[in-house]
Amino acid sequence: MKNESILSSIPKISYTEATPEIDTKEFVKVVESRRSVRVFDGTPIPEAVVESCLDLALLAPNSSNLQAWEFYWVRSKENKEALVKACLSQPAASTAAELFVAVARTQTWKRHSQQMLAELERSETHVPSSAKAYYQKIVPLAYSLGPLSALGLLKRIVLFFVGISKVVPREPVSKSDMRIWASKSTALACENLMLAFRAYGYDTCPMEGLDSKRVRKILHLPKDAFVVMAISAGKRAQNGVYGPRIRFPKDQFVKRI
Repeated sequence: MKNESILSSIPKISYTEATPEIDTKEFVKVVESRRSVRVFDGTPIPEAVVESCLDLALLAPNSSNLQAWEFYWVRSKENKEALVKACLSQPAASTAAELFVAVARTQTWKRHSQQMLAELERSETHVPSSAKAYYQKIVPLAYSLGPLSALGLLKRIVLFFVGISKVVPREPVSKSDMRIWASKSTALACENLMLAFRAYGYDTCPMEGLDSKRVRKILHLPKDAFVVMAISAGKRAQNGVYGPRIRFPKDQFVKRI
């Protein structure tokens, strides 16, 4: 297919972007000092810092730039109390200065692909026609499942036979595939958010221990949305980290083939 050129060929573009110098030691310090802090000391976080961290979270890489994420900054006393309870009243939530819920969306790709097309049309630099075709044709084909996921089933069958002789992407072809797809991008943004807070001198704790049904009700989430994790933030208390970091041997996870 002609439209595949955006994936397999280098497009002719005039855009260039300067690469800033990075202080590697400071980045290493941020990553190594990020811990899951379970107790915070009550120090408030300036609103400007929170806004900056959220901005940095939204710079995370994501699938086809479709940005299948939403971050709920839970601020009202009533909602915070409800969220703490939904997070099992764990200290990481109850002592936090700020609480966020990272939500993934499986259907916003339709609207976001149209936004991408509009952005490409407004671009002052040359945009390859293959890039526009990607959002016009490839994205709807890749992410549409059809009524009762019938199109997804058809894609699964077609891709099985096409894949016998040709390299093809096999997913997403089901609702569970779409949840995985959206979760990947959202999780990347969550890491950005946590590292951003650490860079500003604050700490975080990602929490999967929560009642997702109650969290959905608190946030009034639509049907296609699901909770990936809650994230608490604040200044760590002296007893905020429960013990030294434990990591298993590197060779257990890094495979050289």
